[in-house]
Amino acid sequence: MFLTTLLLGGITILATGLAIGWGDMTGGGDQASELVAAIIWMFIVGLLFSMISQMGFFAYLLVHRLGLGVFKPKLWTWIQVLLIAFVLFDLVYFRYIAFGTELDTWTQFTTLPIILLIVGLIAAFIKAKLTNSKAFIPALFFLTVVTTVEAVPAIIQNDQNWTTMMTTTILVCNLYQLLILQRLTKPIEQKA
Repeated sequence: MFLTTLLLGGITILATGLAIGWGDMTGGGDQASELVAAIIWMFIVGLLFSMISQMGFFAYLLVHRLGLGVFKPKLWTWIQVLLIAFVLFDLVYFRYIAFGTELDTWTQFTTLPIILLIVGLIAAFIKAKLTNSKAFIPALFFLTVVTTVEAVPAIIQNDQNWTTMMTTTILVCNLYQLLILQRLTKPIEQKA
């Protein structure tokens, strides 16, 4: 799982970088060596982002178990729902307060939280279908709250390209880890 997630991070950031344009990354030059250097550099950055994703994933697994142990399962579910709402609100409000200008409206800062919520809802639904209905809220929490926390270094820079590349890479790695986990932890059936 570690190596596949690592490789996925490198490939994802390259695809995202290509999608948003290489001009800023290559310095605008046409030389092949600059392009190769940019590709290698971006791939290494993608590997680093995937490691952040993996650390966050295992940290969340620990926090989730602790939350279930400290609180009753229903209370822990509601705490996660409140934290999801709080983080999505903060992604709009605090980014608007910190980076908004007189010409900006708060709706310009809703794209990232909406994308995280939509992807999180779809993936949480898939996770619940693959495992059980109790996995819906933890999956949604992981894909919205944990992804946001992991992407904070890019979000606070207020650079659209870096925010897109880091958040996309982390989100794809988080999706992969979340959806592959039940296959890795499924008990081996004994042959009768």
